[in-house]
Amino acid sequence: MEIYQSKFERLPGTRYKEVYDKAFAYYSKIKKRTKRQPYVRSKYFGKQKVFLNLFWRHLDQKDWRDRARRLRLFMAGIDLLRNTKLNPQSKENPNKRSEIQHRFYGVTKCGNKFAVQIKENKRSGRRFLISIFPYK
Repeated sequence: MEIYQSKFERLPGTRYKEVYDKAFAYYSKIKKRTKRQPYVRSKYFGKQKVFLNLFWRHLDQKDWRDRARRLRLFMAGIDLLRNTKLNPQSKENPNKRSEIQHRFYGVTKCGNKFAVQIKENKRSGRRFLISIFPYK
């Protein structure tokens, strides 16, 4: 398993609102660059787009504590997504055969481990950021 060293730390804050405001401000900068769906370009996928809007829908399904925990890693996760050339763990989605799940691993500047999960549609080749979460 290869691990990417991010140049960002976890976002500071203990309450969800504090963390959300900082993460969403960073997301808004990315969102302003396009008139359509917000995306980042990934070096691993040959500068192809990885769309970000599915991440926010997935985040809404979590409880408040888990949302804050995941959002604290948002900037580091986007940095990993943009700059990593390391191979992820890739596997076919067992529930939906038309999708591939990629999982990249990284470490924040202060040493916290996290993972970024990408969903790729086999037919269209489109990629979506699903989740950013800490792991041990």
